[in-house]
Amino acid sequence: MSDKKQFGVWMDGHHATVVGKGTSGDGDFVVLGHVTNPGAEGNSSENAKNNHEQGLTQKFFKEIAALMQNVDEIHITGTGDSQEQFMKFLAGTPQYKNALADESTSNKMSDEKLIEMIAAKFN
Repeated sequence: MSDKKQFGVWMDGHHATVVGKGTSGDGDFVVLGHVTNPGAEGNSSENAKNNHEQGLTQKFFKEIAALMQNVDEIHITGTGDSQEQFMKFLAGTPQYKNALADESTSNKMSDEKLIEMIAAKFN
């Protein structure tokens, strides 16, 4: 049995689901939480809207990362380019920079299907 801290994240630009092995790090994968990024509201200035959107994205990534402590391995999946941006965020964060990360593309799935996918990935 592996004692590595393994996590999986399904994400797009506005929603994320984080799965892991709970607080003890052993046993079965469970959903650790859901995170939402509402996105920037309309703004008369394109520059102000862009800056606000970047700030919300950073907050979104920090909230996802807060659900995962002492990451050894992480698999990030979802739609769009959010996974790549999140991997760059993790690589630039001292606590997560040594985590082994990989990514894939997948459509939105139920929590149960995500748990199955991540469990299969790490077993």
